[in-house]
Amino acid sequence: MEWYVEVLSKYAVFSGRARRKEFWMFFLVSFCVAIAVGVAEKLFKIPNFGNVYQLAVLVPSIAVGARRMHDINKSGWWQLVPIYSFYLMCKEGDHLPNEYGSNPKDDTPDTHVAA
Repeated sequence: MEWYVEVLSKYAVFSGRARRKEFWMFFLVSFCVAIAVGVAEKLFKIPNFGNVYQLAVLVPSIAVGARRMHDINKSGWWQLVPIYSFYLMCKEGDHLPNEYGSNPKDDTPDTHVAA
């Protein structure tokens, strides 16, 4: 759930990089929430409840997709290519820093130890 909230907190951040885990966990939680919203919409007869949710997560979904593309050193526009973008979303990111930023998997702090 923390990945979902983290992506929502970066609502319209299209710069930087996103790990596979961040992208796919957001996708999974968003899919489950969409199913729950759809069930609630039918059960409680709330018109357009699902549409409102989909509209609310549209920009964060595009933003995390662009950051995911940046992780493999591609432009965010590549997510518009249907089948190839799915392959790219599954591909492991660059281990080294690229033009879009440093490796998001690298958890080591940038501290230098004087010898």
